[in-house]
Amino acid sequence: MKFASVRVVTRNIDGMVAFYQRLSGLEALRPADGFAEMRFEGATLAMSSEQLIARFNAGAATAAANQSANQSANQSAILEFEVEDVDAVFDRMNACGTQVVMPTTLMPWGNRSLLLRDPDGNLVNVFSRPRV
Repeated sequence: MKFASVRVVTRNIDGMVAFYQRLSGLEALRPADGFAEMRFEGATLAMSSEQLIARFNAGAATAAANQSANQSANQSAILEFEVEDVDAVFDRMNACGTQVVMPTTLMPWGNRSLLLRDPDGNLVNVFSRPRV
């Protein structure tokens, strides 16, 4: 078995694609209307419009449902991205008004970590490992 991707369902495919392109500097592949993929080293992030899920997957997923009603906590999933310079990512994303949940922080295990919310409220952890 091969792990293929994580897919995020959204009502705003263009906004989600723009967010993850800005975050990563990568260009999204858009093979069909309402669907996009971003191929990172080691993983793929797929994005699907809620309309595609309703049409082809019997409405099995709901857009923007990972965040709790009080807007302070995620239900279960966190998307994580390892980068060389988490401080540069913080500067770039903060400058364009991205919701910062936790500014760059040194974690007890040595990672520098930044928590953001994507346009649908999904929690995104961007981190740099300690240099050895």
